[in-house]
Amino acid sequence: MSTNGSKAEVEAKASSTDAYDPHDLPDYDTDFIQRSDLESFAEALTAPTTEPVTALNDWGPIRQRVKRSRTRRKATKRSKDETREGFVYTLLYYPLLFGVSGWIVFLFIVYNLTRFYIYAYEHLFSWQGRRQRLRRQLQRAGNYDEWQEAAHRLDEYLGNDEWKRSDPYSYYNHQTVKRVTAQLADLHRKASAESAKTRDVSGGGSALDELKSLLESCVKNNFVGVENPRLYSETYVGTKDLIQTFVDQVEQSLRFILDCEDISDNEKVSFFRHLELNYGRAALCLSGGATFAYYHFGVIKALLDAGELPEIICGTSGGALVAALVATRTDEELKQLLVPALAHRIRACHEGITTWARRWWRTGARFDSVDWALQCSWFSRGSMTFREAYERTGRILNVSCVPSDPHSPTILNNHITSPDCVIWSAVLASAAVPGILNPIVLMRKTKDGTIVPYSFGNKWKDGSLRTDIPLKALNIHFNVNFSIVSQVNPHINLFFFSPRGSPGRPVTHRKGRGWRGGFLGSTIETSVKLDLQKYLKILRHLELLPRIYGQDWSELWLQRFSGTVTIWPKTVISDFWNILSDPGPQRLERMLTVGQRSCWPQIRFISNRMKIERVILEGLRKGGPDEHHQLVPNPVHEQQAQEALLRARRRPVDRDLSPSDENHLSAPRSPARRQSTIIEELTRQASVLWNSEATEEEENSISTDEGEGDSDDDMMVQSPMAMEE
Repeated sequence: MSTNGSKAEVEAKASSTDAYDPHDLPDYDTDFIQRSDLESFAEALTAPTTEPVTALNDWGPIRQRVKRSRTRRKATKRSKDETREGFVYTLLYYPLLFGVSGWIVFLFIVYNLTRFYIYAYEHLFSWQGRRQRLRRQLQRAGNYDEWQEAAHRLDEYLGNDEWKRSDPYSYYNHQTVKRVTAQLADLHRKASAESAKTRDVSGGGSALDELKSLLESCVKNNFVGVENPRLYSETYVGTKDLIQTFVDQVEQSLRFILDCEDISDNEKVSFFRHLELNYGRAALCLSGGATFAYYHFGVIKALLDAGELPEIICGTSGGALVAALVATRTDEELKQLLVPALAHRIRACHEGITTWARRWWRTGARFDSVDWALQCSWFSRGSMTFREAYERTGRILNVSCVPSDPHSPTILNNHITSPDCVIWSAVLASAAVPGILNPIVLMRKTKDGTIVPYSFGNKWKDGSLRTDIPLKALNIHFNVNFSIVSQVNPHINLFFFSPRGSPGRPVTHRKGRGWRGGFLGSTIETSVKLDLQKYLKILRHLELLPRIYGQDWSELWLQRFSGTVTIWPKTVISDFWNILSDPGPQRLERMLTVGQRSCWPQIRFISNRMKIERVILEGLRKGGPDEHHQLVPNPVHEQQAQEALLRARRRPVDRDLSPSDENHLSAPRSPARRQSTIIEELTRQASVLWNSEATEEEENSISTDEGEGDSDDDMMVQSPMAMEE
């Protein structure tokens, strides 16, 4: 026994030594970025938006040196269009501002005292005796397998296993789930037994067709409540046995359809596309938070080791840097990179106080944009674009950026909205907090490999200021309806509190039937938190908050920060002191461990979701050309074109159409034609965004397509938005 123990210690020590050696990292000594790219970026940052013209008067020579007045310019105020100014507003502005702000400070103090009361209540009444010992084993687990064993022991001690075996629960329809599970198992068995010849004889009523029909009915997002987070919040690991059986049976049935040789690949693609539209996609969203964002590395490592890392990755501010690393590396490379030695490549805050203090006084920003571009480029493998990252790893990278002016809409950069945008420029823009980093010009890569300014040279800044978690944009672009949010923002981390528990973290008071801190503690916590939100909204809607650096800072607290699954790693006090300092290997090792442990309670919930989604994505990749050498049409495009036709029929001018015109309008267009018009429309829009003109060949092809058939009807199908206007 002692020999085996000594061998294990030696192996652990050797692996720990390797984890601290930076030379074992893939491409550690490689500088991917070219010096010409940095020079182009520096030139874009200093380029003026408009050329200034100076003269003493209307008749004086231009560009003559004009003596400036020494009087200091006044700070920028709200324009008359933004504020309805008046006597009462001017009179009550400061009393309201200081009065409401003072009340917010008071409520914040009360909230902290309430959270301290809940913490003391749980440790005095809930965590005692054997329960506390089992909880410590859970917290000290070194890997996910050890954590699962400790979680099972804790569930068994608390009696949660009895809850798993019982089917009824108020948050889902257990009768429907039980009936559908039995039907799926029966049809799966019958479809496996019958042969292709039997299906041909039986016609359309075969077991295989019935199985496909049943799957189309039950494979939907949160079908009868089976994805309700409450179903995973009553135990430390797992959920109802009935739910687990249902998920496993759906996966087996989908796998049977995927592997069935009696169904053509095109039929499979059509079937799984329909399921994908109903079921949706899962996405991992990494929040901002300065150096707190390095906790995301641990979350990524936990999901990667469990094989549950989604293909869609979204990052904002500091989370964008982590997302860039994930989206540009393969799984094998990530497993080698997510070690403490990665700290040797994190050099964003390497400058001393004398250097950055002078820069901040001179430019208003602590960090140099070009230096950050150099440091960030290693994480994005040089000047790699969103499209190139998608082609290399298959992961869909999304980075949220906010325009420098306060009213323009935000942008979600990905391989669809900005395919040629350079990743490191988007990461810098998403991290450009006013006072920390000046607004950034996004860059795009041309066909010859050079980089030029993107979107007319407009500047962008930190995405966390408005959309830290861009769930709406992800849903629009990729049909995301299941979000896994890793949240580390220090200014809102304190306010994450689940009075009835969260997935993998049940309430232990009254064996899971109580409230955290008792009903009184949860009531005070909820009331004070809602009051804080209310008075912050009052400051925003009455336009009382001063715009420091021209930014409305109320959105830092009033936007949505959570998702379907929200992971918030447990921070320590020293993280606040080192919020703008690079982590060392020891500190990064702790952040990796904490990030993994915070993710383990959610993995079973995520795993059940990804089981079904993974099979659907495999089915979508079965696609190929049909007998006419045309790709299978996208159901989304089919639906959009059909809606355009329906709206066209409802137009008043169509009431007097001749029968021939009506027949022409109702005639369905070929899938290839419908898909090509949408691609052409996207091409025209992209040419505007990229500030480039279409080639003569593209213009000729567009004009030729628009000239086919009746031009009015064709344009209605191509541009339904213009038709509505």
